[in-house]
Amino acid sequence: MRDRVIIGSIMHAPNFGEVDICRDAIITVDKLGKIASVTRPTDPNYDKEKIKAKEDKKLEIFPDDSFLLPGFVDLHIHAPQWPQLGKALDVPLEVWLMEYTFPLESKYKDLNFALRVYNDLVDTLLSHGTTTAVYFSTIHEKATRLLADICIKKGQRALIGKVVMDNHDQCPEYYRDTSYQDALEKTVSFIEYVFAMKNNSDGLIKPVVTPRFIPSCSDKALEGLGKLAKLYGCHVQTHCSESDWEHNYVLKRTGVSDTKALKEFGLLGRRTILAHCNFISGEDMDIIADKGAAIAHCPLSNIYFSNAIFPLRRAIEKSVRVGLGTDLSGGPSASMFDTCRYSLNMSRVLEEGTDSEKNNKIRGVEGSRIDFREAFHLATAGGADALDLPVGRFETGYMFDAILLSTTSGKSPISIFGDLDTLEDQLQKIIYTATRANIVSTWVSGKRVSQGI
Repeated sequence: MRDRVIIGSIMHAPNFGEVDICRDAIITVDKLGKIASVTRPTDPNYDKEKIKAKEDKKLEIFPDDSFLLPGFVDLHIHAPQWPQLGKALDVPLEVWLMEYTFPLESKYKDLNFALRVYNDLVDTLLSHGTTTAVYFSTIHEKATRLLADICIKKGQRALIGKVVMDNHDQCPEYYRDTSYQDALEKTVSFIEYVFAMKNNSDGLIKPVVTPRFIPSCSDKALEGLGKLAKLYGCHVQTHCSESDWEHNYVLKRTGVSDTKALKEFGLLGRRTILAHCNFISGEDMDIIADKGAAIAHCPLSNIYFSNAIFPLRRAIEKSVRVGLGTDLSGGPSASMFDTCRYSLNMSRVLEEGTDSEKNNKIRGVEGSRIDFREAFHLATAGGADALDLPVGRFETGYMFDAILLSTTSGKSPISIFGDLDTLEDQLQKIIYTATRANIVSTWVSGKRVSQGI
């Protein structure tokens, strides 16, 4: 039975490199928030469906200057780092962690502090159109449970992990798990808490096995987490070959790349999300593709902490699944529009190169750039595919996770000229210039979870 009928214009990118734009589509959404049908003006039964829709008391008709876009899927967020957004971006990764990030994350043993931060974070992300978020929390199980409670209360689709950090050599005494056994026990406790949550029978909130990265974890912790991921069928998230320091640390400690080490620990599989991967080799890409794992490309934070640009197109050509991540707060923006733009910008930088003293034929990496269609796909359907979630598209059987974007809102930076701009031109302008001010409403599973700002 349908619960809502919508008439509006849709923009989505179900396939990499292709966009689908349709004016005045009729979308029916059932009581579970799933898309029951999408009827286009070219369909033979469109007029009949439109008449029927107008007779429906649950009909919503959206203005001509607005478009429905799939909700954004952010594959990599450090929830506790939200208060640090826009700070300490002038130091190397290892300094940033030890002097700024770990002291901040240690504060989440205070649940009142966690409540204040996490409420603000989830509200902000929903207002930016992030309907699916993949969160690193902290080592604190109670604060991680609190984040899950907040997400389900506010209606955000979220994958959340209690961070594991037990390596005495790399984690400060004031902020680390007391032992690998304790880390594993608390990971199990959080997983079972999420599975038992009220109002979570549809799996809106999912637990994630979360070794921060190899440097912060002992071998025993990594081995144990690999077994837990298999036992519970959970997603896995971690950092992989992010910077010169991190990549070289793993090579020195394990003798192999992050990718190979994670495979040996049982942490690389279909449900694994690897953040960054700037230094992965072609062989690593083949392993990742073979295992069905996915990469969270975080172009904005890579500028500050990764020392290199992720070879996005090369990975996609090797059939690696890729989506986008903001990497809050290493990436100083909560906007997935910004993340799209930086993925475009950095792909151009990689292709063109930066050193003007080098000949243009050897200055960059030929064939690296992507376009706005591809960036849009990665931020929506690509991220959804990386998680194997039925979101990111306006198609029958997919959940209605969506944002309504107005091109003429009071503070809109988007300039549309109807006699000059095709619908695809308008989408390109949206990807390059839209802001939070353009987002009128956000829905998750058919439920409105944010409206205006």
